[in-house]
Amino acid sequence: MNVALFITCYNDTLFPSTGKAVVQVLERLGHTVTFPAGQTCCGQMHWNTGYQIEALPLLPRFVAQFEHAEAVVVPSSSCVAMMRDHYPMMAERIAAEGEDKTLPERVAKLLPRIWEFSEFLTKKLGITDVGAYYPHRVTYHASCHGLRGLGLGDGPLSLLKSVRGLELVEISNLEQCCGFGGTFAIKNAEVSSAMLAEKTQAVLNTGAEQCTACDNSCLMHIEGALHRQRTGVGTKHIAEILAHTEADAAAEANNPVEVTV
Repeated sequence: MNVALFITCYNDTLFPSTGKAVVQVLERLGHTVTFPAGQTCCGQMHWNTGYQIEALPLLPRFVAQFEHAEAVVVPSSSCVAMMRDHYPMMAERIAAEGEDKTLPERVAKLLPRIWEFSEFLTKKLGITDVGAYYPHRVTYHASCHGLRGLGLGDGPLSLLKSVRGLELVEISNLEQCCGFGGTFAIKNAEVSSAMLAEKTQAVLNTGAEQCTACDNSCLMHIEGALHRQRTGVGTKHIAEILAHTEADAAAEANNPVEVTV
């Protein structure tokens, strides 16, 4: 299958290793991955912060970049939720203003081919074992957009359970938000910090070495607290765990990295 990768601006700027891991996994499974060079932002940051007019031009650009792909894979459930929840309305608004009357139909044809990364593996391809090996104790945080917006369910957990060597320890109150929520963490810092403290403690209670999720935004929030407390617990996007192989583990054993906390 010809798969187009939408990396998201968040990953492109702060977590490029996640995009590389997505490509590694998909190519290992025999798919061809392309990267449309003109891609920018899905518009979520603008739309959710009240800059909806400024977000509108991003939609026709996104459609032009990806409408010919057989499938579009996105390592961020929040971005996919933005597309599914708001793109049809945005397209109708643009068409009503006479800028592009074909946009609603083009969006309607494209949306069913857009998948969050773990969702693409479990629901589109119907697989859970991607040939990964990761000999560590791991817990999984379910982001709000993935859990409630996309209905990922047990899909990410089934992928982790199929990773050889991985010890999965399920976190308590899996459905509880980490408190990030984009600008929510800035505008409501005290509430966000209280939510983060509960989530961080839940992570620590598992005794995990790593906390994983389908969204690096949540992981950045959680990692910040874990790092400030000098816990030694790390965070890693699920794609990076699924990309890990026995050869990677052997290389790491021969070249250990000293971790400073």
